[in-house]
Amino acid sequence: MVALPQTVSPTIAAIEAAVAAAEPRDFDAVIRASSIGHPCERHLWYRFRWAHAPERFDGRKLRLFHTGHAEEARMIAWLRMAGVDVQAVDPATGEQWEVVACDGHLKGHLDGISTGILEAPVTPHLLECKTHNQKSFDQLKRHGVAVAKPEHVAQMQIYMHLAGLSRAFYLAKHKDSDELYAERIHYDMAAALALVAKAERIRAADTAPPRISDDPEFYQCRWCPSQGVCHGGQAALRNCRTCLQSTPAPYGTWHCARHNRTLYADNQRAGCPNHLYLPSLVPGEQIDIDEVAETVTYRMPDGSTWVDGAPL
Repeated sequence: MVALPQTVSPTIAAIEAAVAAAEPRDFDAVIRASSIGHPCERHLWYRFRWAHAPERFDGRKLRLFHTGHAEEARMIAWLRMAGVDVQAVDPATGEQWEVVACDGHLKGHLDGISTGILEAPVTPHLLECKTHNQKSFDQLKRHGVAVAKPEHVAQMQIYMHLAGLSRAFYLAKHKDSDELYAERIHYDMAAALALVAKAERIRAADTAPPRISDDPEFYQCRWCPSQGVCHGGQAALRNCRTCLQSTPAPYGTWHCARHNRTLYADNQRAGCPNHLYLPSLVPGEQIDIDEVAETVTYRMPDGSTWVDGAPL
Protein backbone atom coordinates (compact mmCIF):
# COMPACT_ATOMS: atom_id res chain seq x y z
CA MET A 1 0.00 0.00 0.00
CA VAL A 2 1.33 3.39 -0.95
CA ALA A 3 1.60 5.75 2.01
CA LEU A 4 -0.52 8.85 1.73
CA PRO A 5 1.46 12.07 1.61
CA GLN A 6 1.45 13.93 4.88
CA THR A 7 -0.34 17.24 4.74
CA VAL A 8 -0.45 20.18 7.08
CA SER A 9 -3.90 20.94 8.41
CA PRO A 10 -4.96 24.32 7.03
CA THR A 11 -6.63 25.00 10.37
CA ILE A 12 -3.38 24.42 12.26
CA ALA A 13 -1.52 26.58 9.77
CA ALA A 14 -4.11 29.30 10.34
CA ILE A 15 -3.67 29.02 14.12
CA GLU A 16 0.11 29.38 13.84
CA ALA A 17 -0.24 32.36 11.51
CA ALA A 18 -2.80 34.03 13.75
CA VAL A 19 -0.66 33.59 16.87
CA ALA A 20 2.38 35.06 15.08
CA ALA A 21 0.34 37.97 13.70
CA ALA A 22 -1.16 38.75 17.11
CA GLU A 23 2.23 39.17 18.73
CA PRO A 24 4.61 41.06 16.43
CA ARG A 25 8.13 41.31 17.81
CA ASP A 26 9.50 44.74 18.58
CA PHE A 27 12.88 46.11 19.58
CA ASP A 28 13.84 45.88 23.24
CA ALA A 29 13.51 49.40 24.62
CA VAL A 30 15.90 48.56 27.47
CA ILE A 31 18.57 46.07 28.45
CA ARG A 32 16.62 43.19 29.91
CA ALA A 33 17.71 41.98 33.33
CA SER A 34 16.60 38.51 32.22
CA SER A 35 19.22 38.65 29.42
CA ILE A 36 22.14 40.30 31.21
CA GLY A 37 23.74 36.92 31.93
CA HIS A 38 24.17 36.25 28.21
CA PRO A 39 27.88 35.50 27.70
CA CYS A 40 28.33 37.83 24.70
CA GLU A 41 28.32 41.51 25.63
CA ARG A 42 28.52 42.43 21.94
CA HIS A 43 25.22 40.68 21.19
CA LEU A 44 23.54 42.54 24.05
CA TRP A 45 24.94 45.84 22.72
CA TYR A 46 23.61 45.15 19.20
CA ARG A 47 20.17 44.48 20.68
CA PHE A 48 20.26 47.62 22.78
CA ARG A 49 21.40 49.68 19.79
CA TRP A 50 18.76 48.17 17.44
CA ALA A 51 21.48 47.17 14.98
CA HIS A 52 19.37 44.35 13.55
CA ALA A 53 15.73 43.40 13.39
CA PRO A 54 14.18 41.82 16.49
CA GLU A 55 14.32 38.04 16.53
CA ARG A 56 11.21 36.55 14.91
CA PHE A 57 9.35 33.54 16.27
CA ASP A 58 6.79 31.38 14.55
CA GLY A 59 3.41 30.56 16.06
CA ARG A 60 4.59 27.31 17.63
CA LYS A 61 7.48 28.99 19.46
CA LEU A 62 5.23 31.80 20.65
CA ARG A 63 2.75 29.25 21.96
CA LEU A 64 5.60 27.68 23.93
CA PHE A 65 6.26 31.07 25.51
CA HIS A 66 2.57 31.38 26.36
CA THR A 67 2.67 27.93 27.96
CA GLY A 68 5.60 29.03 30.12
CA HIS A 69 3.65 32.07 31.34
CA ALA A 70 0.62 29.89 32.09
CA GLU A 71 2.78 27.40 34.00
CA GLU A 72 4.20 30.22 36.10
CA ALA A 73 0.69 30.98 37.36
CA ARG A 74 0.12 27.29 38.14
CA MET A 75 3.40 27.05 40.05
CA ILE A 76 2.49 30.11 42.12
CA ALA A 77 -0.89 28.51 42.86
CA TRP A 78 0.84 25.32 44.05
CA LEU A 79 3.10 27.30 46.37
CA ARG A 80 0.09 29.04 47.87
CA MET A 81 -1.64 25.70 48.35
CA ALA A 82 1.45 24.60 50.32
CA GLY A 83 1.10 27.62 52.63
CA VAL A 84 3.69 29.87 51.00
CA ASP A 85 2.71 33.52 50.73
CA VAL A 86 3.47 34.74 47.21
CA GLN A 87 3.06 38.36 46.22
CA ALA A 88 2.99 38.21 42.43
CA VAL A 89 2.33 41.95 42.06
CA ASP A 90 3.68 45.04 43.75
CA PRO A 91 0.94 46.26 46.12
CA ALA A 92 2.08 49.85 45.54
CA THR A 93 1.32 49.70 41.82
CA GLY A 94 -0.94 46.68 41.31
CA GLU A 95 1.45 45.64 38.54
CA GLN A 96 4.20 43.03 38.27
CA TRP A 97 7.23 43.83 40.42
CA GLU A 98 9.72 45.91 38.41
CA VAL A 99 13.37 46.67 39.09
CA VAL A 100 15.28 49.46 37.35
CA ALA A 101 18.93 50.53 37.09
CA CYS A 102 21.39 52.29 34.76
CA ASP A 103 19.37 55.50 34.42
CA GLY A 104 16.28 53.50 33.49
CA HIS A 105 18.02 51.55 30.70
CA LEU A 106 18.13 48.25 32.62
CA LYS A 107 14.80 46.78 33.68
CA GLY A 108 13.42 43.49 34.89
CA HIS A 109 10.19 41.99 36.15
CA LEU A 110 9.98 39.56 39.04
CA ASP A 111 7.75 36.49 39.14
CA GLY A 112 7.05 37.34 42.76
CA ILE A 113 8.28 37.72 46.32
CA SER A 114 7.54 34.80 48.61
CA THR A 115 7.54 34.34 52.36
CA GLY A 116 7.07 31.02 54.12
CA ILE A 117 9.39 28.90 51.99
CA LEU A 118 9.65 25.87 54.26
CA GLU A 119 13.45 25.69 54.12
CA ALA A 120 13.60 29.23 55.58
CA PRO A 121 10.08 30.35 56.60
CA VAL A 122 10.93 33.83 57.87
CA THR A 123 13.19 35.03 55.06
CA PRO A 124 11.56 36.74 52.07
CA HIS A 125 12.65 35.11 48.83
CA LEU A 126 12.70 36.27 45.25
CA LEU A 127 10.59 33.76 43.35
CA GLU A 128 11.76 32.58 39.94
CA CYS A 129 9.66 29.99 38.07
CA LYS A 130 10.97 28.18 34.99
CA THR A 131 9.92 25.24 32.82
CA HIS A 132 12.42 22.80 31.28
CA ASN A 133 12.46 20.08 28.66
CA GLN A 134 13.86 16.63 29.43
CA LYS A 135 17.51 17.37 28.65
CA SER A 136 17.52 20.69 30.47
CA PHE A 137 15.74 19.26 33.53
CA ASP A 138 18.18 16.34 33.74
CA GLN A 139 21.12 18.74 33.69
CA LEU A 140 19.46 20.90 36.32
CA LYS A 141 19.01 17.94 38.67
CA ARG A 142 22.52 16.65 38.02
CA HIS A 143 24.49 19.88 38.25
CA GLY A 144 22.29 22.51 39.90
CA VAL A 145 21.12 25.79 38.42
CA ALA A 146 24.48 27.60 38.60
CA VAL A 147 26.04 25.11 36.19
CA ALA A 148 23.00 24.11 34.14
CA LYS A 149 21.52 27.60 33.69
CA PRO A 150 24.03 30.35 34.60
CA GLU A 151 21.89 32.99 32.85
CA HIS A 152 19.05 32.20 35.25
CA VAL A 153 21.37 32.73 38.20
CA ALA A 154 22.50 36.06 36.76
CA GLN A 155 18.89 37.09 36.40
CA MET A 156 18.17 36.22 40.02
CA GLN A 157 21.28 38.01 41.28
CA ILE A 158 20.25 41.23 39.53
CA TYR A 159 16.69 40.91 40.84
CA MET A 160 17.81 40.26 44.42
CA HIS A 161 20.27 43.15 44.29
CA LEU A 162 17.76 45.68 42.98
CA ALA A 163 14.86 44.43 45.09
CA GLY A 164 16.88 44.32 48.32
CA LEU A 165 16.50 40.56 48.86
CA SER A 166 19.08 38.13 50.19
CA ARG A 167 17.62 34.83 48.94
CA ALA A 168 15.92 33.46 45.84
CA PHE A 169 13.74 30.39 45.44
CA TYR A 170 14.15 28.77 42.03
CA LEU A 171 11.22 26.51 41.19
CA ALA A 172 11.53 24.47 37.99
CA LYS A 173 9.01 22.15 36.35
CA HIS A 174 9.54 19.36 33.85
CA LYS A 175 7.33 20.17 30.87
CA ASP A 176 6.27 16.57 30.27
CA SER A 177 6.22 14.80 33.64
CA ASP A 178 5.30 17.76 35.92
CA GLU A 179 8.21 16.81 38.20
CA LEU A 180 9.37 19.77 40.26
CA TYR A 181 12.87 20.86 41.25
CA ALA A 182 13.69 23.57 43.77
CA GLU A 183 16.88 25.34 44.78
CA ARG A 184 17.61 28.26 47.07
CA ILE A 185 20.11 30.83 45.80
CA HIS A 186 22.08 33.16 48.07
CA TYR A 187 22.59 36.77 47.08
CA ASP A 188 26.15 37.41 45.89
CA MET A 189 26.89 41.12 46.04
CA ALA A 190 30.09 40.92 43.98
CA ALA A 191 28.34 38.97 41.22
CA ALA A 192 25.37 41.33 41.21
CA LEU A 193 27.52 44.45 41.08
CA ALA A 194 29.52 42.95 38.21
CA LEU A 195 26.29 42.39 36.28
CA VAL A 196 25.11 45.95 36.91
CA ALA A 197 28.52 47.18 35.74
CA LYS A 198 28.14 45.04 32.61
CA ALA A 199 24.78 46.64 31.88
CA GLU A 200 26.27 50.08 32.46
CA ARG A 201 29.10 49.33 30.00
CA ILE A 202 26.54 48.35 27.38
CA ARG A 203 24.47 51.46 28.07
CA ALA A 204 27.45 53.80 27.84
CA ALA A 205 29.37 52.20 24.96
CA ASP A 206 29.44 53.94 21.59
CA THR A 207 31.63 51.15 20.18
CA ALA A 208 30.71 47.49 19.83
CA PRO A 209 32.31 45.40 22.60
CA PRO A 210 34.72 42.59 21.61
CA ARG A 211 33.24 39.45 20.06
CA ILE A 212 32.96 36.35 22.18
CA SER A 213 34.73 34.62 19.27
CA ASP A 214 36.12 35.70 15.89
CA ASP A 215 34.98 32.37 14.43
CA PRO A 216 31.48 32.74 12.92
CA GLU A 217 31.05 28.97 13.29
CA PHE A 218 31.69 29.11 17.05
CA TYR A 219 28.74 27.40 18.71
CA GLN A 220 27.54 30.56 20.45
CA CYS A 221 27.89 32.63 17.26
CA ARG A 222 26.51 30.27 14.60
CA TRP A 223 22.82 30.71 15.46
CA CYS A 224 23.05 34.09 17.20
CA PRO A 225 20.48 36.68 16.02
CA SER A 226 23.35 39.18 15.72
CA GLN A 227 25.45 36.89 13.52
CA GLY A 228 24.79 38.78 10.27
CA VAL A 229 25.83 42.18 11.63
CA CYS A 230 28.63 40.81 13.79
CA HIS A 231 30.30 38.35 11.41
CA GLY A 232 28.55 38.55 8.05
CA GLY A 233 29.05 42.14 6.97
CA GLN A 234 25.31 42.79 7.08
CA ALA A 235 24.41 46.50 7.17
CA ALA A 236 23.07 47.67 10.50
CA LEU A 237 19.59 49.13 10.52
CA ARG A 238 19.24 52.89 10.12
CA ASN A 239 17.57 54.38 13.20
CA CYS A 240 18.44 56.78 15.99
CA ARG A 241 20.09 54.14 18.13
CA THR A 242 22.63 53.25 15.43
CA CYS A 243 23.46 56.93 14.91
CA LEU A 244 26.65 58.39 16.38
CA GLN A 245 24.76 61.56 17.33
CA SER A 246 22.38 59.90 19.82
CA THR A 247 23.15 58.74 23.34
CA PRO A 248 21.21 57.12 26.19
CA ALA A 249 19.89 59.75 28.60
CA PRO A 250 18.36 59.61 32.10
CA TYR A 251 14.97 58.03 32.79
CA GLY A 252 15.34 55.56 29.95
CA THR A 253 15.23 58.23 27.24
CA TRP A 254 17.70 59.04 24.45
CA HIS A 255 19.13 62.38 23.36
CA CYS A 256 20.05 63.62 19.88
CA ALA A 257 23.03 65.99 19.85
CA ARG A 258 22.44 66.95 16.21
CA HIS A 259 18.93 68.30 16.85
CA ASN A 260 19.32 68.84 20.62
CA ARG A 261 16.13 67.00 21.54
CA THR A 262 14.89 64.06 23.53
CA LEU A 263 14.20 60.95 21.50
CA TYR A 264 11.26 58.76 22.42
CA ALA A 265 10.47 55.36 20.95
CA ASP A 266 8.72 56.56 17.79
CA ASN A 267 11.47 59.10 17.05
CA GLN A 268 14.12 56.44 17.49
CA ARG A 269 12.51 54.05 15.02
CA ALA A 270 12.01 56.74 12.38
CA GLY A 271 15.49 58.25 12.45
CA CYS A 272 16.20 61.33 10.32
CA PRO A 273 18.04 62.41 7.14
CA ASN A 274 21.08 63.42 9.21
CA HIS A 275 21.76 59.87 10.38
CA LEU A 276 25.43 58.85 10.62
CA TYR A 277 26.34 55.34 11.65
CA LEU A 278 28.37 54.57 14.73
CA PRO A 279 31.72 53.70 13.10
CA SER A 280 31.90 50.22 14.61
CA LEU A 281 28.65 49.36 12.82
CA VAL A 282 30.26 49.99 9.43
CA PRO A 283 32.33 47.04 8.10
CA GLY A 284 35.03 49.33 6.75
CA GLU A 285 37.89 51.66 7.73
CA GLN A 286 37.07 55.30 8.44
CA ILE A 287 39.29 57.48 6.19
CA ASP A 288 37.71 60.95 6.15
CA ILE A 289 35.26 63.22 7.99
CA ASP A 290 33.66 66.31 6.47
CA GLU A 291 32.12 68.32 9.31
CA VAL A 292 30.57 70.89 6.97
CA ALA A 293 28.88 68.35 4.71
CA GLU A 294 28.25 66.09 7.72
CA THR A 295 29.64 63.01 6.03
CA VAL A 296 32.02 60.22 7.02
CA THR A 297 33.95 58.30 4.37
CA TYR A 298 34.95 54.65 4.73
CA ARG A 299 37.18 52.31 2.75
CA MET A 300 35.30 49.04 2.43
CA PRO A 301 36.86 45.55 2.44
CA ASP A 302 36.63 45.32 -1.39
CA GLY A 303 38.65 48.55 -1.75
CA SER A 304 35.70 50.75 -2.67
CA THR A 305 34.77 53.89 -0.74
CA TRP A 306 31.44 54.57 0.85
CA VAL A 307 30.27 57.97 2.07
CA ASP A 308 27.95 57.87 5.04
CA GLY A 309 25.59 60.85 5.13
CA ALA A 310 25.74 61.52 1.42
CA PRO A 311 22.36 62.17 -0.28
CA LEU A 312 20.69 58.88 -1.17
